[in-house]
Amino acid sequence: MPPTPAMESPPRATAPVAASAADESRDLVDEAYSTLLDMIQLGQLPINQPLQERNLASALGVSRTPLREAMSRLIGGGFAVRTMRGQLIVPEPTLRQYLEIFQMRLLLEGDAAAAAATRMTPEQAAAILEQVSEIKRRQHSTHEENHRVDNLLHDSIAEASGNRLMAQAIHDLRIKARCFDQNGAPERLIPCCDEHMDILQAILDRNPEAARAAMQRHLSNVRVGLVARHTQL
Repeated sequence: MPPTPAMESPPRATAPVAASAADESRDLVDEAYSTLLDMIQLGQLPINQPLQERNLASALGVSRTPLREAMSRLIGGGFAVRTMRGQLIVPEPTLRQYLEIFQMRLLLEGDAAAAAATRMTPEQAAAILEQVSEIKRRQHSTHEENHRVDNLLHDSIAEASGNRLMAQAIHDLRIKARCFDQNGAPERLIPCCDEHMDILQAILDRNPEAARAAMQRHLSNVRVGLVARHTQL
């Protein structure tokens, strides 16, 4: 009777380990990219100046590999460019580019606000309204807090539109607009609060056309104020 062949040991399951490492690497890239976008909006990355890769990697707590991937995504999204010398910079839009960005925002965010008036839950709108009202009551806000609440309002409305492509476009356009005026306008704090409250109230009233008009009025006022400041420099 022939001997029974020895059973081969099953191969080790290496695929899940490799997949886990890939997922971790992707998470690092996503986190670095998100942090860089926040730094652009908060004015923590210098405009029109070469970005120092070593310093950024240290500040973000990542190695250069995920940082480079994140920086490539910045270029792909139009948030950064390579100079003739190969240096990476966050460019400041020209006034004409800024006005083009705002023309797009007026159209897209007006539509998003109208859609949100029929889709956003009253609880979500009321929660954002409370945060805006609190800033108005204090008549003061740090740059970071104002940035957070402003993003919360505009991004929430964009997402509530139900159109993911439009929401992403609005998010990207808002970041590019901030590159033009990273310092903000302290004198616009209370007027912005009032305008934000008008938008949210129209959404709470389930009035799409009022929401559209309030959003477009808000963005027009922001544009007029910013252009006035920069043309007087």
